Amino acid sequence: MGNIRTCGVWLTALLALGLLSGCATTNTEGDPLEPLNRTFYNINDTLDKGLIKPVAEVYGKYTPKPVRTGITNFFDNLGLINTVANDILQGKMGQALSDSARFVFNSTLGIGGLFDVATGMGLEHHKEDLGQTFGVWGFGEGAYLNLPLRGPNSVRDAPDLVTSAYLNPIFYLNSVVTIPLAVLDGINTRANLLEATNVVQEAALDPYIFTREAYRQRRIYDIYDGEPPLEEINGEPDEEEEGVLSIE
Repeated sequence: MGNIRTCGVWLTALLALGLLSGCATTNTEGDPLEPLNRTFYNINDTLDKGLIKPVAEVYGKYTPKPVRTGITNFFDNLGLINTVANDILQGKMGQALSDSARFVFNSTLGIGGLFDVATGMGLEHHKEDLGQTFGVWGFGEGAYLNLPLRGPNSVRDAPDLVTSAYLNPIFYLNSVVTIPLAVLDGINTRANLLEATNVVQEAALDPYIFTREAYRQRRIYDIYDGEPPLEEINGEPDEEEEGVLSIE
């Protein structure tokens, strides 16, 4: 419960800063909190290089690939509860049924989600969250955020940090179990991203901007289920679709 309270404090503070900075004209468009975001980016980057990445590299080197795949499947399966909830909120009832079936089959035949038997049964993997739901409903992304220990986010996407936690069964376990599982999830996820983040660090002139724009483009892709309109890709959304969370 303490983790959620801490997350709530961060969200409240950062959302307030995003709203209060709406009249700023000297910062990058869509990123009025860039100085603060860069500070958090640098802190996260330092922590990653000094601790998280080295641990993930050792984990990736010595943990057999089938074990890592099983761990990834396990946490992906738990995330389906959040996905189904947002399927329903977005009116994707057919997808909600498919994702529910995927959760049931992987949780039972797949031994708690360790094995992905549902894909072989023709049940595709989907991932929906509250930020995508807000996007489907027409809300703009709002100010870009770089959260401590979380990385890229936005005013529109940040509330999902709370709702997805409440919809994850792990949240309701004793902290003696919850904390190690959360650490395992984080290390496993970081290990899966090693190659991609190495490319960013080596190729990008400004890793902060590269990460920010990559995050924005991915979120557009997610909201439109992989088929975003050209004006969204070019960063020119229709005026009619501008949501109340947009901060200019």
